Amino acid sequence: MTGDEVLEGRSAPPAAATVSFQELAEDEPPGALVSFVGEIDLGTAPALGETVLRRTIELPAVVLDLSAVTFLDSAGVRLLDSLVGAYESRGSTIRLVAPEHGVARFTLTLCAFRSDLVETSVDRARDTLLS
Repeated sequence: MTGDEVLEGRSAPPAAATVSFQELAEDEPPGALVSFVGEIDLGTAPALGETVLRRTIELPAVVLDLSAVTFLDSAGVRLLDSLVGAYESRGSTIRLVAPEHGVARFTLTLCAFRSDLVETSVDRARDTLLS
């Protein structure tokens, strides 16, 4: 749904989260850097997940950058867990970026999310893809 669409005679609210895609550098494995901005919650997680999988599921390496996430609830954590499962079942490598004092890191730590997949910066995540 876009901000221009109408729902029951009203304009739809602007999206609370966005996602952008960038190819990894040439010296890295073929893959994508997926950057999330805003809130990942029950209202945004399903559409975000569908978009991310559609664009990246065939890639051998994916970095999910959560640095600009301002809110992450249990639906967002389930989304991340689902993405990890989808990539790993296909043999892809995945890393999440969540800075030490960021919202996403706090929630992932609280939920005991797999720390072996979480890095503090995009550079560190890229480095682990090369090792």
